[in-house]
Amino acid sequence: MKPADDIERIVNNMSFQAGPEADRRLWADTREAQQQTQARTAAPSGGRLRRQIMRNPRMNLAAAAAILVAVVLSIGLWDKSARRAYAIDQTLEASHSVRCLEIRDFEAGKEGPKVFWVEFDEAGQVRNIRAEMPAWEAPGDGARIAVWQKGKARVWYKEKKSLVTFPETRFADNMLKVVQLLDPALALQRFSQLEKQGLVTLEIDDTADPIVVTSTNSPQLKDAGYQPDRTVLFIDRGTKLVTKTEQYRRTPNGGYESLGRTEFSGYNQPIAPAVFALDDVPADVTRIDQTTQEVGLEQGDLSDEEIAVKVVREFYEAVIAKDFAKAGRLFEGVPAAKIQEILGDLTIVRIVSIGVPKPHPMPEVGGFQVPCQLEVEKNGVKSVYVPYGPGVRRVYNQPQRWDIHGGVK
Repeated sequence: MKPADDIERIVNNMSFQAGPEADRRLWADTREAQQQTQARTAAPSGGRLRRQIMRNPRMNLAAAAAILVAVVLSIGLWDKSARRAYAIDQTLEASHSVRCLEIRDFEAGKEGPKVFWVEFDEAGQVRNIRAEMPAWEAPGDGARIAVWQKGKARVWYKEKKSLVTFPETRFADNMLKVVQLLDPALALQRFSQLEKQGLVTLEIDDTADPIVVTSTNSPQLKDAGYQPDRTVLFIDRGTKLVTKTEQYRRTPNGGYESLGRTEFSGYNQPIAPAVFALDDVPADVTRIDQTTQEVGLEQGDLSDEEIAVKVVREFYEAVIAKDFAKAGRLFEGVPAAKIQEILGDLTIVRIVSIGVPKPHPMPEVGGFQVPCQLEVEKNGVKSVYVPYGPGVRRVYNQPQRWDIHGGVK
């Protein structure tokens, strides 16, 4: 169970993300475009809209659906016909008044969507987020619900019967980042260049109901890390807000196959407070709260391997001393009673060795697996026991602290 990693995966796996490499490049291009935009006067065509956007550099996620349109349509948008630009301009204008949004993210071939509810304050900043993730999205963890409020995230693992609370800023920041990356005031130059280079083709059918926008990347962009190859957006003719996007991947025979779709709804429809309260978590769920206690150990001058060994040593020393509260703080803040339950009838007599051979890096989850041998006693018989792990890594959002995340038995 790695709730902090889970939060990051939830955001990164949303189907309307650009992908890590494209994300990195787009940030660089965005910064350059921003500098260029600030260095000169905006062109008369579309200038009012761009000035409105630039006055609010941290645009709220409520505009995510509309900004998706901007990403595709900012490719030479304002030097096209007035009729073509009208619908897009109105879409962007409409997004500024949005305060609530529901997102349902479907992946092709998977049963059930990922569902997000997002609520914003009067300044357009994220106030509340709820994410409901189906079991297929992370088979090892099962179905779960994540809620973010006031700098804290809570993740309820239904099958594992655990509720983990921890300090979290990246959930909201990453959601805002989606919008910042796609801000048309910054992406305009980037995508205009792509169109001029023949890397993108764009089709807008503003006679349809809903309005249909199709953006197709050239094969060269696939090599550059941009996905999906084709995005189709549907814009409600009355509200000028996006109701759905469809994502496609190019096939070897020149066709396209579906990657999934994202549906946007609930614009400005109040969200019941209970959605973000998690009041329906059963009483028998184990509650782990990292915001009310200091977990792990401070690294200080120790090397990464040395602090990993120290954490494991102090954990088992605490277990031998029956100080299960301390052991729990070294194990992601797990309650003392849960530590006793995890260890079961394993009575540890003494530590035989820790860190021999040296800790083994675990790049897939971060940190190290620390080898150790323990002398245990069961039914009056002593023997040497080798735990599965333990695994030790940096505490989430506290890089100078390390704790155990599993494998203690």
